[in-house]
Amino acid sequence: MTKTEKYVPLDFHALDEGEMQRRADAFFDVMRTRRTVRDFSDRVVPRSIIETCVATAGRAPSGANQQPWTFVCISSPEIKKQIRLAAEEEERAFYGGRAGEEWLDALSHLGTNANKPFLEHAPWLIAIFGQRWGKQPDGSRKKHYYVPESVNIATGFLIAALHQAGLATLTHTPAPMNFLGEICERPENEKPYILLVVGYPEDGAKVPNITKKPLGKITSWL
Repeated sequence: MTKTEKYVPLDFHALDEGEMQRRADAFFDVMRTRRTVRDFSDRVVPRSIIETCVATAGRAPSGANQQPWTFVCISSPEIKKQIRLAAEEEERAFYGGRAGEEWLDALSHLGTNANKPFLEHAPWLIAIFGQRWGKQPDGSRKKHYYVPESVNIATGFLIAALHQAGLATLTHTPAPMNFLGEICERPENEKPYILLVVGYPEDGAKVPNITKKPLGKITSWL
């Protein structure tokens, strides 16, 4: 039996600077068109596309390579309806006073409210959970490290992969969202982080007229 090597050669292929710049520019040109969408078509998206994009998310770095994430991919109309009803209940409380005036003022230019029809209309919901701890072979708890950071990086990979594939997304974060764990029947060690809505935008969909900060506003060069 061959002993498993602790380290293996890195599969890395260096590019010339011109090709590096071309690829960087091309990816930026793709991602600069990404917009959060709230008006989704019910047009079917093949499961295979979702699988590939989630597999891409699974390549994200994580604390101690523990990969403390679970992606629950939902296309069932019945489960999507359950999620919508539960989410809208929390959202009514949020917009009804839980959020506070400052938070609601910050959201006002986006035109959001407690009604979330996209949770049923979009073909896919991806509920993203962080595994607060894992399990040892004997069933005892195994501590996980940097769970929020790891899950958030993986979510970024997922959003980029879905956009690259030609799909629109919405990051939905009702608070609290413990109902997601119950509806998705997740174990007690998993905490819901984000409900990602995925699909094609509705014909004629519009988005808020907002801009992103320019490079000079988000960088410091030392």
